[in-house]
Amino acid sequence: MSLDVSIALDDDASMTTQRYHLYIERVDPAKNMARYYAIEIGQTMFGEACLIRRWGRIGKRGQEKQHVFEREEEAVRLFLDLVKQKRARGYRPKTALRCLQS
Repeated sequence: MSLDVSIALDDDASMTTQRYHLYIERVDPAKNMARYYAIEIGQTMFGEACLIRRWGRIGKRGQEKQHVFEREEEAVRLFLDLVKQKRARGYRPKTALRCLQS
């Protein structure tokens, strides 16, 4: 008996066609600012598109909010809008150099 999760691969209609996930940070030592923002699109157990976003201070649990949509296109639209807003506010992907220093 296997404990691995089995997925029915023949039901493409209910699966997210592309993988959407992003982790970005906004760090400004002069302002004691160290924030993260993570966003992804997944699927509920009922087959609906679910956009999950998490944010807070780096190293802390932070907050989470979920948005459920009937159509994946709606979730993608919100994903792109939120990423655009965060980029405009100075959030950037974590750099390789910072990864090595952490």
